[in-house]
Amino acid sequence: MVRTSPQPRTSVSAPPDPTDRRQLHPLPKGLVELYGLIAVLMVLIPEWLADGTINIGQAGGLSTLPMRARAWRTLPELRLAAMSLKEMRQLASEMRLVQYGNQSRDQLTTRMLKRLRRRNAL
Repeated sequence: MVRTSPQPRTSVSAPPDPTDRRQLHPLPKGLVELYGLIAVLMVLIPEWLADGTINIGQAGGLSTLPMRARAWRTLPELRLAAMSLKEMRQLASEMRLVQYGNQSRDQLTTRMLKRLRRRNAL
């Protein structure tokens, strides 16, 4: 009978060797195709339905959605957000703001909102 000394037990496992390559098991082709089908069903089809719903009644031409909500007519923040930069600059000219032509959209929005609030406070 040959006695062998027991292996010393360690409480912490040794860190993996970084030079060892991990074996990755590829997914079966059918499973990949199933994931693709689920992606189409969950993402693309609702997008198509939403786009079709928005465009109902606009078949004759390219028009934007009307801003019918009362908030769009009353809140200046929403009105300015819906304007193009050209429209904002025209409004700034009508409001007699100086040096509005070299300001960015954010700077112009801030100035116009301050002016509107000051005007409404009077």
